[in-house]
Amino acid sequence: MTVGALVSSNEIAHLVSALGYVGVFAFVAIESLGLPVPGETVLIAAATYAGATHRLSIAGVIAAAAAGAIVGDSTGFWVGRVGGLRLAVRYGRYIRLTPRRLDAGRRAFARHGGKIVFAGRFVALFRMWAAFLAGATQMRWRRFVLYNATGGVVWAVAYGLGYFYLGHALTTAGTALDVILAVVGASWIIGFALYLRRYERRLLAESGDSASPPGC
Repeated sequence: MTVGALVSSNEIAHLVSALGYVGVFAFVAIESLGLPVPGETVLIAAATYAGATHRLSIAGVIAAAAAGAIVGDSTGFWVGRVGGLRLAVRYGRYIRLTPRRLDAGRRAFARHGGKIVFAGRFVALFRMWAAFLAGATQMRWRRFVLYNATGGVVWAVAYGLGYFYLGHALTTAGTALDVILAVVGASWIIGFALYLRRYERRLLAESGDSASPPGC
């Protein structure tokens, strides 16, 4: 069970209102380190809260999330570079990095490299471990920084604006433009997330097949 499963939506809303930008930065950074905390959920809650109440600036929410993603992933990269895969094999089961998921992530990273660092920000499996695997597989630092920073910023902007307009439209029932922006933003996020989720399931299925004994 993850920390996210133990935290209700109301509690997350209270955290957002109490901690503001610092909370968004901290939760996203900690999740990016590979710890199972609801970083993306906090970003969504903060963006929706900003749209509904305007007590937070959406620009500040996006900046905090992007900074948290970049700092957390950069730290995870160096942990992977120094500790390598030995840490994941030995302790991964305590933080949801099962051998099956580790194998799927390693094979995907070997095939796609920088694309995984960028797109991994949008997928639960890779959001927590893409940076660690980049370091463990000795990806060049400059290349990692480019893909990591780009992915973090795009993720923060896409989710931040999408849920900001959704929160604004739902609470104010404003103009047709507000509603259209909310629907377009939410549809894009849901569609992209479903596509990447299917990719994750395919990788896990392939990993399970490769781990099966001959003849099974």
